[in-house]
Parts: sequence; structure tokens; C-alpha cells
Amino acid sequence: MKTTKLFILASVIGMISWSCTSELSDGSLKSSLQNSADNLSVALKTITNSQGYQVLATPSYDNSSMSKVFSPVIDSTFNTIMLADIVGEYEFNKANTYKKWKQPITNFFSKAADNATLMIVRLPEEKVKRPNALFMYNPADTLLTNNYVFSLNKYDYKFNRVLGWDYAMASTINVKSVDAGALSIQSSSSKELGYKFASEFVFANGYTVNSSFSTGDTAVSVYAVKQGSTALYEEKYTAIKTAADKRHREREYALTIGNVQIVRKAGPSSLDSAKVYVAGVLQTTAKVEVVDIATVDGTDVSVTAHKRELKITFDDGTSKTISELLGTSVETIRNLFISLRQSYFATSIVDRIAWDIYIKKK
Repeated sequence: MKTTKLFILASVIGMISWSCTSELSDGSLKSSLQNSADNLSVALKTITNSQGYQVLATPSYDNSSMSKVFSPVIDSTFNTIMLADIVGEYEFNKANTYKKWKQPITNFFSKAADNATLMIVRLPEEKVKRPNALFMYNPADTLLTNNYVFSLNKYDYKFNRVLGWDYAMASTINVKSVDAGALSIQSSSSKELGYKFASEFVFANGYTVNSSFSTGDTAVSVYAVKQGSTALYEEKYTAIKTAADKRHREREYALTIGNVQIVRKAGPSSLDSAKVYVAGVLQTTAKVEVVDIATVDGTDVSVTAHKRELKITFDDGTSKTISELLGTSVETIRNLFISLRQSYFATSIVDRIAWDIYIKKK
């Protein structure tokens, strides 16, 4: 009898303790979100003030003429350019006298040295900031310094104009003897597997941003800002397409800001209500409303892509949208990932040099 009473007492204490923990967790949601948003804001300011961000924000070189270079291939043969095919050290020729830009890019760069493992390209920062000026003759170029350096340690490009491509590269970037960061890109396209793209930039100050996107029967988009291995911001959207319904339908959505995570998954017949967690603890009194602004393609319905908004109602009855909570950080994040997912000046130049070297070796 005494044992039974002790068991009942322990159970009651346990229930009271669980209830208090739940209430404390619910009450901490607002402060946790605000603290996480503040930490993210500080991180974004550090990122945008860095040399690495200036690299990402550099306007891309117009590579439209590449479609004329890569003429259609009528058979199933894939051309392949590997890092071993293009290793060496190349310098922008400041004394070039070409007055028409429609020249092989290797006319504007000279091979300065051999290198067994890397492809290193050096050019003036002024030419990077004004991409169209790279192929324009200017007597003043002789005064410039080749102080923008990117070093490729990975390059693998398989392509067929009709059947698609598979591309991977990785490089480090140094500007005026300062390490700006490391950039890596992977992309592929085929009729069977659809389009896939992933890019990552590791800043010299320890922050990392990465983005990925894939189509096909399962479409996934991911945006993440990390400090070391800790996610300061991460948004992931997954949608599936079935034989019965050829449109992509949301399967799972998750938004992480610091130690706060919002998750919505597909239930037996429809999407479950979004749930909020703080440090892994479910917030039982919080409510999340999901408002889709644009769902035309259904493959990237996210806050980052400006196609979704979330409204959180806290246990005290007050509410805020994610955009209100993050403030200017929202636009900073969007601009950051636009830069990350677009073509880069550096890789455009690398691809042009790689192609010219490849053609001359054939």
C-alpha cells in the first residue's frame, strides 16, 4: 500500500513538473525567437562587410556567347574537361593590345607557370568589378596589379548540348593578399533526373552559406546560413510530383532560426498544422499560420524566395510575422542567396579559359 502511494505521488509530481516545463518552454518562444533573430542580424552584418561578400556580389560576366561556342552535339558522346586538362598558372596580360573583345579568352591571359595540381588565375580587381572591361583595350591597364586570385582545386565538367551536363568545381579566392573564402558549385541537368544545383561559400571569418535546388519527381530547395556547424538560419522545402498529379505538392517544410524550428509535414490526407519547437521542445500553445504568396511552380515556396510568409501567435496572444521579426535581415538573406545561386564572374572566366585550352588540345 505504501509503495502504491509513493508511485501515485511520484506520478503527480512528474505531471506537475512536465506541465511547468511545457509552460516555461512556451513562454520562452518569443524571447528565443528574438534572440535568434538578433544573432542572425549580427552574423549577416559581419558577412556583408566581409571581402567574401564583395566577391559574391560581383556582377557576372555575360556568358551568353558560350551558347555559340558550345555547338549542338548530334550524338550521345559527352565531352569532358577535367582539372588535369587545365592546371597551370594564368595571368591577365596587362599589355594586351586587342581592341575587339571577341577573341579567345586565352589571348587576354598568359600562362605564367606550370602547376601539377591547381589552376590559378590572376587578374586585376578592377577588371573583376567591371566585367565588361576585361576584354576592352585600355592603355592604363599596364598600371594595374593582378591582385585578384582564384585557385581551383577541383574541376569536372561533362557536357552534351542535347543530353545535358554534369559540373563540379571548387576554388579558394584571395583579394589583395587577403583570403576571401572558398567557393564550390555543383550542377547537373538531364531529361531523366531534371535539374540540380548546389553552391556553398565558406567565408574566411567562419560563416558559411549554402543553397541547393533540385527538380524532378521530388523537388527540394534549401537555404542555410551557418556559423561553424551551428545553423543560424535554414529553410527547407520539399514537394513531390506523382503520376496522378503532375503538379508538385508540398511534402514537408522546415524553417530554423537559431534554436527555434517551425515544421509542417504531410499527414494522411493533407498537410498537418505547423508545429514550433524551442531547442527540440514542442511549444503547445503557440500557433503558426502559413500564408503562401505565390505557388505557381510549387517547387520553391519559401520565405527566402519571397513566396511564403509565416505568422506566429505566442501564448500571450501577441503575434508577429517572420518578416517583421527578422526586419532588414530578410532582404539581406534574399540578396545573399540570389548572389550564391547565380553565375559567378570567376567561374565564368574559368569556364572560358578551360574551354579554350580544351579546344586547343583537341
